[in-house]
Amino acid sequence: MVGCFTCARARPIIKDARQPEPTEDRMTRHPARRALALVTTIAALALAVPAQADKYDPQKAGHPMRILAYVVHPVGVLFDLLIFRPAHWLGSKEPLATVFGHEPYRD
Repeated sequence: MVGCFTCARARPIIKDARQPEPTEDRMTRHPARRALALVTTIAALALAVPAQADKYDPQKAGHPMRILAYVVHPVGVLFDLLIFRPAHWLGSKEPLATVFGHEPYRD
């Protein structure tokens, strides 16, 4: 019997059929599932191949145009965000849309 917090009388515990017995351990309920997990883990660790880095070739690495692109790309993004997008927005509004011949995009 379990005591009720709201009243002084005791009430019986109703046993739920879905709950396991308290003596039954969760680890012993599914031994096949545990064995499969163990075999899968051992196989994954046994078949793992160490990763290797690519060989460094100084003739192919560090192309001058790539190095220049690292410097110039942020400048292009700034121009796009600060100059070209606001200019396009202004050019798409009337009366400038008729002057520049802007047409709305069609899908």
